[in-house]
Amino acid sequence: MLPPARTPGRYRIAVVCLGNICRSPMAAVVLTERVADAGLADRVEVASSGTGGWHVGDPMDRRAAATLTAAGYDATRHRARQWAADGAGEGFDLVLAMDAQNLADVLESGGAADRVRLFRDLDPVDPGSDVPDPYYGGDSGFEEVLAMVERTARSLVDSLERERPWVDGGSISGTGQAS
Repeated sequence: MLPPARTPGRYRIAVVCLGNICRSPMAAVVLTERVADAGLADRVEVASSGTGGWHVGDPMDRRAAATLTAAGYDATRHRARQWAADGAGEGFDLVLAMDAQNLADVLESGGAADRVRLFRDLDPVDPGSDVPDPYYGGDSGFEEVLAMVERTARSLVDSLERERPWVDGGSISGTGQAS
């Protein structure tokens, strides 16, 4: 079950990794497209950031961008942000950390425990696992991350459509239908 919106009518999701140049921007690009495809772009906002600040302002890793582009996504607009330093963590309804260390870092920085989860908690294949960091590996690592991100994003959008957490705290009477 997704946490309810802080502000009715909008739902804000943050995806967080270490440097904000590989995993979390890949997830944000895919999730943003899935949200738009589901007709939810006017309700759901997706952003990404990293717990470390050394890449702030940089574009996505070239291998991550190439993997997304080859799969038909637009990877050109991303610029790395840091989770806590610029207020990137404020006001999100759901924060999805890419691995257990990112999760611990987000919680340590003041992330609300009832709103912070692992990204792959929503993965239908291997829930609760880390998204491995492909930075020090080859291209196949980025392809593996993309596969995890695509299926998890699909599952998350299904949950958004079913639960509608932006409407008065989510689904009404447990039916999944909101008025």
